[in-house]
Amino acid sequence: MRLFVAMDLSKEIRQRIAEYLAQLVKQLPEAASTKWVRDESVHLTLKFIGQSYRLDEVKAALEEIRFPSFEISIRDVGFFTPRSPRIFWAGVDAREELPQLVSHVEQSLIPLGIPQEKEVYHPHITLARSGSGRPHGAKGDRNKPWLLGLQQAMGVNSEFSHPDFGTMTPQEFFLYR
Repeated sequence: MRLFVAMDLSKEIRQRIAEYLAQLVKQLPEAASTKWVRDESVHLTLKFIGQSYRLDEVKAALEEIRFPSFEISIRDVGFFTPRSPRIFWAGVDAREELPQLVSHVEQSLIPLGIPQEKEVYHPHITLARSGSGRPHGAKGDRNKPWLLGLQQAMGVNSEFSHPDFGTMTPQEFFLYR
C-alpha cells in the first residue's frame, strides 16, 4: 500500500482555497481543464513513504513523535518546474518548527528502512497536478498543456497570484494510505 504522512488543513482554509479555485475557473477559461485536487484531499505532506506493507510499525514509530504547537500560514501560489509546470501549489509559511517536525518524522522512519529525503523539504499544498502525482513525476508527466495554460493566464492576471488563505495551528498529523 502507498503511504504518506500529512497534516489536514482547517475547515476555514479549505473553504478559502475552494473559493479561490472556483474564482480562478470562473475568470480564467484555461483553468477549467486543469486536474484539480479534490477539496477533501487537500493536505500538507510531511513525508511521502511510498509502497510499504509495514503499516503497524510505521504507525508505532510516528506515535512516538511529540511536537510543540506552532502556526502555519497558507498564502501565495506558484508552479513547480516553471518552464514545464506539473504542480500548481499554495505556499506554506512556517517557522522552524515545521522543518523540525519533518526531521523527526524522517528520523523515526529510518530504522524501518524508509530512506530520508535527498532534497530539501519545500512545504506546499498541491492544488492541481499534471500527471502521475508521484513526488518526482513520471516520464509522461511533462509537456501536458493543462498547467502551462493556467500558468500563462495567471501571468497576465496577477490578481490571482498572491492569495492569503489564512493561518492555523496544527494539532496533529496523520498516516494516510
